[in-house]
Amino acid sequence: MSAPHLEVAEAPTTPGTELGSPATGVAVPGTAAPPAGRAYAVARAEDVPPGEGRAFVVAGDVQVAVFRLRDGSLHATQAACPHAGGPLADGQTDPDVLVCPLHLYGFRWSDGASTGGVGRPVRLYPVRDVDGVLVVDV
Repeated sequence: MSAPHLEVAEAPTTPGTELGSPATGVAVPGTAAPPAGRAYAVARAEDVPPGEGRAFVVAGDVQVAVFRLRDGSLHATQAACPHAGGPLADGQTDPDVLVCPLHLYGFRWSDGASTGGVGRPVRLYPVRDVDGVLVVDV
């Protein structure tokens, strides 16, 4: 059995930043999705400290937000809130919910649905630590 295909994430949208560094611009909701079924190495595991999130570019102009919760678990979602494009990587998290920092919309980690039943769900992506590298499947 061959090893899974793994691509390195593209450089962030901000000129002058290094490959795998956090993206500072958040993609506009509704932009084109990256190619399906690909795994992208987005960062070293230590680049996302416990209790925080970071945004990374995975393909073209598509960005994902990767979170390491305080319990050590990893989660990944689209980088922009579907409500108003807020930077989800800057949101507050707990083991069950991600809260957008702009208008405090909550989204469940289990299925991406809004906790208030308002608006579209966020897109969730599988994420894992592979030998110290964070890998997101899109």
